[in-house]
Amino acid sequence: MFEVSVEKTFAAGHSLRNYKGKCENVHGHNYRVRVTIEGAALCSNGLLVDFVQVKKELLEIVDRLDHQFINDIAPFTVLNPSAENLAKYFYDELSGKLCNTEVPVKLSEVRIWETDTSIAAYRG
Repeated sequence: MFEVSVEKTFAAGHSLRNYKGKCENVHGHNYRVRVTIEGAALCSNGLLVDFVQVKKELLEIVDRLDHQFINDIAPFTVLNPSAENLAKYFYDELSGKLCNTEVPVKLSEVRIWETDTSIAAYRG
């Protein structure tokens, strides 16, 4: 199995609903997101997917969140903007957009770092 991963960073604020502790207050993070695509074969030019395509699709999502208050952006106006929900959000937004016309590929995982030591992941 081959894997390709791309990372982007963004800064954003949020507050956690129904949480008792400091994180219920408005605060921010310098997030890092990594998406991993997997597949069993490479296309004729030796690529699983084009890094340029993956970076473009990921940047479109990052740009929606960068320097924003995440609680004000759908679906986080209702959904709690936890790292876990952010990981699934990226997964849902990217699923089906990353493809290789020659070989089947799958978005296998999204990881979100809120800090250097706090990570959440979602796998499909």
